[in-house]
Amino acid sequence: MSKPSDLVQGTLDLLLLKILALEPLHGWAISLRLKQISGEVLQVSDGSLYPALHKLEQEGWIKAEWKVTENNRRAKFYSLTRLGRKELEREAASWERLSNAISHVVRLEEA
Repeated sequence: MSKPSDLVQGTLDLLLLKILALEPLHGWAISLRLKQISGEVLQVSDGSLYPALHKLEQEGWIKAEWKVTENNRRAKFYSLTRLGRKELEREAASWERLSNAISHVVRLEEA
């Protein structure tokens, strides 16, 4: 049985792209924002977050820049690229189709 904090496989890229579409953030802030926006239902471990960010950067969907945080520490801030915005649109549309299909099945009347 899955736990509420488990992310549906394949949705992490979509969630990260959406969060970064709102504003550039460093890794720890991305993790906090996901938890906050989801009402503390969704959480991502560092072991999943940073490889996913690296992959998104390799794809050209996000870019990274070293900056100073609000706590006066250096951190890599990630932001969405133009390619990333297009990928976000594609992934969001795909998610809508999938989640609508799943909702139709779940709402079927039982015999």
